[in-house]
Amino acid sequence: MGEISQFKGGEKAPNNGIYIEVGETGSGVEEPRQVEMSKGDKFPETSNNDRVWKHKRSLSRPSPQNSRHTSN
Repeated sequence: MGEISQFKGGEKAPNNGIYIEVGETGSGVEEPRQVEMSKGDKFPETSNNDRVWKHKRSLSRPSPQNSRHTSN
């Protein structure tokens, strides 16, 4: 099983870092809020109910599908 990567307001941060609001489906949002969290801090409520918190670092990682190289 994988690690949970999306969090709702009131849940505790699993790691230190910067978290950003995204849509529940992982889509980007206009002017997302960002919060710096320490492990164990509770997430604030999001700007609307269709958003969740996601670690900013995980947004910049390429997905496994896009990182495969094909040889010609």
